Amino acid sequence: MRVLGVDPGSRVCGYGVLDAVGARRIRYVECGVLTASRRDPMEHRLGEIARYLTDVITELRPAVIAVEDVFTSVNSRSALALAHARGAALAAAGMAGLPVTAYPPSVVKKAVTGRGRASKEQVARMVQTLAELRKPPQSDAADALAVAIAHVYRAAQPEGVSIVREAAR
Repeated sequence: MRVLGVDPGSRVCGYGVLDAVGARRIRYVECGVLTASRRDPMEHRLGEIARYLTDVITELRPAVIAVEDVFTSVNSRSALALAHARGAALAAAGMAGLPVTAYPPSVVKKAVTGRGRASKEQVARMVQTLAELRKPPQSDAADALAVAIAHVYRAAQPEGVSIVREAAR
């Protein structure tokens, strides 16, 4: 099963593609980030995100999309911008007819590092290790790969069993 993980953002949107090659085993395919200019109006940035993700879906043909949920923060304006970007990702998935599964950031972090409050650096190092990469990917791409890894791990676990992994040191 090929999984497209998306870490939505209105200026920087990360994506990561993995193949599940057995229970809790992954093979790295590709990752990257889409950056949009802060000067562009929101509707242009969202259009770019949707177009870019549509191109990734068309080229890499994932079976499912895993998206990080919007982080509830103190700044409601930032949360709203993230929700808009997430909507652009969902629209791209919907146009392709792909199922979407959403994961809260703490679930993604716990699946990848064993700790729901892991730092971005810990997540990136574990993504590097799990995907067998020579160096950690860019922050937003690492987060997107982490979402894809979480989806693969959650799909492989029997119902009612929680994921426990040792945290990166």
